Amino acid sequence: MSTPKSYTYTLGEHNNQKVIFIAFEKNFEQQQEVKNLVGSKWSQTKKLWYVPDVVEYRRKFGLEQKETLSTAILARTTPNNQHQLKQLLNQLQLKGYSKNTIRSYISEFSQYLYYIQDHNCNECGALEVRNYLLYCINELKLHENTIHARINAIKFYYEQVLFQPKIFLEIPRPKKQSKLPKALNTDEIKRLFENTENIKHNTMLKMCYGMGLRMSEILNLKISNIDSKTMSVHIERAKGKKDRYANLPNSVLEQLRTYYKEYKPKEYLFEGQYGGQYTSSSIQQVFKKALHKAKINKKVGIHSLRHSFATHLLENGTDIRFIQELLGHNDIKTTLVYTHVSDKSIRKIISPLDKL
Repeated sequence: MSTPKSYTYTLGEHNNQKVIFIAFEKNFEQQQEVKNLVGSKWSQTKKLWYVPDVVEYRRKFGLEQKETLSTAILARTTPNNQHQLKQLLNQLQLKGYSKNTIRSYISEFSQYLYYIQDHNCNECGALEVRNYLLYCINELKLHENTIHARINAIKFYYEQVLFQPKIFLEIPRPKKQSKLPKALNTDEIKRLFENTENIKHNTMLKMCYGMGLRMSEILNLKISNIDSKTMSVHIERAKGKKDRYANLPNSVLEQLRTYYKEYKPKEYLFEGQYGGQYTSSSIQQVFKKALHKAKINKKVGIHSLRHSFATHLLENGTDIRFIQELLGHNDIKTTLVYTHVSDKSIRKIISPLDKL
């Protein structure tokens, strides 16, 4: 909107739905701007215009909520440790951690605080942490990945907030289960695309697979990141806040142009129904529906397109170091896992059973 300061936004409910009410001085130009917002309606009872209370409009109107400690987390944390929880939140924010990481660390650390109850966590040491982890393993029977997440949160607090790095020197981590990435074969990839008729959804999935993008990377793509002259895509602030360039597949260029003309996105390459960034839940739903229509019964998520990209490149003879660069991996060991998935030589070995 051209004059955002002349609008007042209020969160509320209307007809049992969460909405954002928009108030402004009677002005034809402003009224037209509000009427042009997707999903805008006039409330006869409130005498106000309103739009659905969705993430896109909260961002647009500057109503995004800051990351705070939820009532539920504070309720299970004794007053003796609530200040420490706030210290953890502040340090995570100062270090620029993502919202998802902040939520995870706060949630996992609060579980530790719930366990120690009235004991001040600042006065706890290796013994208390060790006993808590044994409780998680033996009593709660938590999965190894959950144990690691809880260790990471506690470790961050003692090392990055209290600056006590020695506390974890003698505390071992449980061995992680070694899982191979789940990939789709080329026939399944083709069927997936063939059964995704919506051009927007089809283009999103093709770019995920064709460039090996993470879900967050496809959602964060902006129009300005696409360079059709050099056929490259600038991936900004990917995992670890690293930038990199990916190759834009030649086969998707014309489809991308057709999509752009039809949908006319303004900032992000793929935008939601109400404008702004497409949501992670929406793209996951798109992938899930495509799997169902293609009759692919594998239990995989949209990240499997990235795994498929790496696996198929390796099978086609691409050097593992180039694949590492394209995926944006810091360590070649992360990329080497695909050699276990795509080793054609091993798959050609005939079992002695078949020779009987």
